Amino acid sequence: ITAAAEAWARGAAALPKPWKPQKPVLPVEGMRNVLITSALPYVNNVPHLGNIIGCVLSADTFARYCRLRNWNTLYVCGTDEYGTATETKAVEEGLTPQEICNKYNAIHADIYRWFDISFDYFGRTTTPHQTTIAQDIFQRLLARGFLLQDTVEQLRCENCQRFLADRFVEGTCPFCSYEEARGDQCDKCGKLINAVELKNPQCKLCRSSPVVKPTQHLFLDLPKLEERLEPWLEQSFATGDWTANARYITRSWIRDGLKPRCITRDLKWGTPVPLDGFRDKVFYVWFDAPIGYLSITANYTDQWEKWWKNPQQ
Repeated sequence: ITAAAEAWARGAAALPKPWKPQKPVLPVEGMRNVLITSALPYVNNVPHLGNIIGCVLSADTFARYCRLRNWNTLYVCGTDEYGTATETKAVEEGLTPQEICNKYNAIHADIYRWFDISFDYFGRTTTPHQTTIAQDIFQRLLARGFLLQDTVEQLRCENCQRFLADRFVEGTCPFCSYEEARGDQCDKCGKLINAVELKNPQCKLCRSSPVVKPTQHLFLDLPKLEERLEPWLEQSFATGDWTANARYITRSWIRDGLKPRCITRDLKWGTPVPLDGFRDKVFYVWFDAPIGYLSITANYTDQWEKWWKNPQQ
């Protein structure tokens, strides 16, 4: 209170001059450098007020606060554009996935401009930088032995000549007998479903009955990381600012033992897998999308690594 009173008495003339960062905004030696991202909105719909309040507006408020503190601040975001939901929307609207992404990326950008969200850069995940960085991370995981191959049973539509992603399958729920359950979840009883468990499954594209066939996929070998992850988590819990909920969920995963996690999908719309035997597949969106934060920054500046590979700053 005393410090506030003294600052008030000195007047506005005594305040430090507002920091004007260079363009593009890059970390500055000796300054507090803050990189802010908000959750990448999915591209297959028009943003509503809940989307904006849920992540974009709160991050914007923090970015404005940081700038008022004269901290060197970069705020980036963009649309998440790969995956099944985009393919589904494209079928609904009679457009290609790329046309859907172009249409809704423009809508998102216009709405955030109307709300005066102070992004330094608003990008997207369907870019050459996304492909380059995602494939590079994949190659590093492969070279270090953190990937596994395994066979998965999946539904295949012989009429469409394709394995069906969860959202392209509909059938009767094995738990409650609801007749319009999706291949990943039943909207009536809320239970998660493996698509091959559905009774009377149908391809949503052509309404024919798919068959169960084996297909090869790549998995992150997460159990290999447990020994290194546990001590790191304990140190991070002690020194970091984790919420009680985040601690609880993380501990439950560790307690139950990490499981290999599939990172590929039998889709066309996505980042291609650069490995013989898997070149007809793409990366699963949950592997690909978080890399969007890096690639969007890379589209903003070719010196993006100063933000993402610079622990001293």
